[in-house]
Amino acid sequence: MSSNTVAQFATELKMPANVLLEQLRAAGVDLKSVDDAVTDSDKAKLLESLRRAHGATEGKKITLTRRQTSEIRQADATGRSRTIQVEVRKKRVFVKRDPAELAAEQAAARAEEAAAEAVPAEAAPAPAEPVRAEPAVETAAKPVEPPVAEAPAEPVAAPAAEPQSEQPAQAEAQPEPTPAAQAEPEPQPEPQPEAAPAQAVAEPVEPAKNVSVTETEAEQARPEPVVHAQTELTSKTPAPVAQPSAPAESPKSAKAEPAAAPKTTAKPGEIRRAAAPAAPDRAREEARRAAEAEAAALREMLSRPRKVLRAPEPEPQAGALSGTLHKPAGKPATTAAPKKDAKPGAPGAKKTIKTAEVSSTWSDDSARKKPADNKPAVTTRDGWRAGGKGGRGGRNSRNQHQDRRHEQVQQEFIAREIHVPETISVADLAHKMSVKAAEVIKQLMKLGQMVTINQVLDQETAMIVVQEFGHMAIAAKLDDPEAFLDETAAVTEAEAEPRAPVVTVMGHVDHGKTSLLDYIRRAKVASGEAGGITQHIGAYHVETGRGVVTFLDTPGHEAFTAMRARGAKATDIVILVVAADDGVMPQTREAIHHAKAGGVPLVVAVNKIDKPEANPERVKQELVAEEVVPEEYGGDVPFVPVSAKTGAGIDDLLENVLLQAEILELKAPIEAPAKGLVIEARLDKGRGPVATILVQSGTLKRGDVVLAGASFGRVRAMLDENGKQIQTAGPSIPVEIQGLTEVPAAGDELMVLSDERKAREIALFRQGKFRDVKLARQQAAKLESMFDNLGEGTQTLALIVKTDVQGSQEALVSSLTKLSTDEVRVQVVHAAVGGISESDVNLAIASNAVVIGFNVRAEQSAKKLAETNGIDLRYYNIIYDAVDEVKAAMSGMLAPEKREEVIGLVEVREVYTISRIGTVAGCMVLDGVVRRDSQVRLLRNNVVQWTGHLDSLRRFKDDVKEVKSGFDCGLTLRGNNDLQLGDQLEVFEIKEIARTL
Repeated sequence: MSSNTVAQFATELKMPANVLLEQLRAAGVDLKSVDDAVTDSDKAKLLESLRRAHGATEGKKITLTRRQTSEIRQADATGRSRTIQVEVRKKRVFVKRDPAELAAEQAAARAEEAAAEAVPAEAAPAPAEPVRAEPAVETAAKPVEPPVAEAPAEPVAAPAAEPQSEQPAQAEAQPEPTPAAQAEPEPQPEPQPEAAPAQAVAEPVEPAKNVSVTETEAEQARPEPVVHAQTELTSKTPAPVAQPSAPAESPKSAKAEPAAAPKTTAKPGEIRRAAAPAAPDRAREEARRAAEAEAAALREMLSRPRKVLRAPEPEPQAGALSGTLHKPAGKPATTAAPKKDAKPGAPGAKKTIKTAEVSSTWSDDSARKKPADNKPAVTTRDGWRAGGKGGRGGRNSRNQHQDRRHEQVQQEFIAREIHVPETISVADLAHKMSVKAAEVIKQLMKLGQMVTINQVLDQETAMIVVQEFGHMAIAAKLDDPEAFLDETAAVTEAEAEPRAPVVTVMGHVDHGKTSLLDYIRRAKVASGEAGGITQHIGAYHVETGRGVVTFLDTPGHEAFTAMRARGAKATDIVILVVAADDGVMPQTREAIHHAKAGGVPLVVAVNKIDKPEANPERVKQELVAEEVVPEEYGGDVPFVPVSAKTGAGIDDLLENVLLQAEILELKAPIEAPAKGLVIEARLDKGRGPVATILVQSGTLKRGDVVLAGASFGRVRAMLDENGKQIQTAGPSIPVEIQGLTEVPAAGDELMVLSDERKAREIALFRQGKFRDVKLARQQAAKLESMFDNLGEGTQTLALIVKTDVQGSQEALVSSLTKLSTDEVRVQVVHAAVGGISESDVNLAIASNAVVIGFNVRAEQSAKKLAETNGIDLRYYNIIYDAVDEVKAAMSGMLAPEKREEVIGLVEVREVYTISRIGTVAGCMVLDGVVRRDSQVRLLRNNVVQWTGHLDSLRRFKDDVKEVKSGFDCGLTLRGNNDLQLGDQLEVFEIKEIARTL
């Protein structure tokens, strides 16, 4: 009896050894450990036990129900979007076939095998070397695994294999007829084994290698049906266990092994199928049923006698093959092969029996050789060849077989986790889900979005599409390099030291903020600003007797809200300037709100106290109403009366500011990489992008690599507020830096990085992210507003805005965009920092836009191009001038208002009917005047009967243009003859009146 250990048997069955040991004990087999031997009778007991345990209790049907709920946003006919709940229900039923039907099919298949193999029963395998038992067991067990796809070919290939192998098998069988007869102790017929047993045991290698040899044969051997018969034989023959005495036997007994082995009762394949859980059994059962159905169709085509009737060419005797493709005599399992000079197209060339050794040795050559013209090439392991061209089982059948196999593969669905970034193109999304882009486009069309393959989707839409395809959508930032910044911030922690306070001066326009700063700085800044109003954030630091103070001067004009908010964000203390003669104004209230939102302490400077109409008490009362309570009223806000003109109270103001700073205990690390805030940025024609930076912590040095928003660069030059070169700047010091790649946005955070490559990577990532998000939002806005604008005659005023600094651009664009109405819309096509260039004018030509330059001028070439093409270039240096002129231009684009004005009243006193003219009314003008081109309204008993135009107007017999009050006249109406005595005609005109915004 053959035996192996529990561990080896578990490896064959691909299951844990301890689980197999428990199942063996449950079956009544007394084994102590995984190293004990397992006999064939033990395997039979295990198989019977597992069949008893699983066979009767298996369910016949499994139903899988899946429900998914999702939300989609869809626009209705009015353009408003609404949310729709979508529930998707899916139901799938798996049914297991009756074992009785399967048994009947297997019996029919065995009967056909018996009939097909009755003829070559006397043939025997070629002489082989002494065989080892264990590799044979392993090899025989391996092909039972589900991945082996040749199983369907078993009943098919046996009939086709007979005529090809008949001659060489008989030639080899002649020297040893007796062992062949002894090799069949049972009458059960089975397929002619030919080279399969020899291949399986040709070399004592590991089982996986034996399987790969069989696969190589399936690809390389020319007689394809023979190969499939051999491969199937290893999986279907009921003799996997060899005798333990095999190594000592002669070649004669070695040949008898494959045929004598049917006495074994339990097959490892059956045991493994029985031991596996129910779900894999059902899957394997379905695969086997599908394979049998294919095999039945193919068997019908291939069992026709076409190939049997072909006259085979005489093969040389076995002894004559010694000089051909055989291995040397020392190697086992050598069999016959065709002559080297055999023609590829000859029938004898097809009847080759390649062993594993020959097939693996010559596989490279055969792969390189081009197949013969009259033979179809072997495609894959699952492919097969059924004769020459033109036959019934030729290329079409093979294509049908492959099509059926592909259909089975496409039915499998694998739910994946799809990581969806903030923006993703349709093509990339399809690639992530392993579907065609056309399927994604189709799904989006069902959701109401028309997209192209390269269009960028926002994250929300992409996640809905992923869920519609049945996958799990995960909102993710997979490769965000900005995580590096958090790591850097955690590492660099230095000791904090006291720093100077940052003070922001805020207040209403023309209340004297800049003049106050001028007196403190002893410099004339206000005179340099256009119109006497501040339009930039100014940053200065002043050295006083008690220390350094950094001042930020913000604009007071209402357009600069964002700039004031930035000033409050970067500051420690706010000086609120209120004019004593003007009181609390809108921007004063806004500045109070900014300071409170930032949690910044206030110091109120009541300015212009030198004026005779100054009333500081009224200012205090108004500020108390805004919840700013002076210290003398029991609050916490210092009030300091000052005069920027005479300098009264300035020292008290600085004293209060420094007192507040001491209370706050302001500290910042000095010996650390610098961090700061972009206060202002501009594009200088000679120096490139220039940014005003307020250093908040650390020390900024010349040559540092900095990252500010989506721009980066190395600090090439550093200037203080007076334009002098400096090398370093500590906390609370404002500086201008040069060397950035582009103009950063005002309000961006600036930080110093050690690695320029990392800075470039983060900047480029931010640029791409900003561009993608902007594109996705624009696309969404277009889709939502498409129906809103349909059929409406909305006028559009296109503008291109170029300013000197980033903050002014932001304020100007915001102010101009707010001017839009339902009838005239302001569209800022392009806004940037810098002079007006030729490309700006070209863009204006393409978009029919007006170019606005704020504190900038056009290049000479741009001026000529604008004059040639009639483009309007407008220059401004005060923001409200620009806003007022754009408002006037929009007013000119408004449709004029039409008003009706009654100019006269006429009474009908006589009615005449004249042929060829119609009805003529003799009238008296009671009031006003009647003109010939006027419109009239016919009133009868003060009820309007008709409205239209006069056809003619006469006084006596003359045509006249108008008739005044108190005179009579004759008139006819255009298209109306229904006139009666006593009717009145109301004469009116429609005037067009220009509208204003």
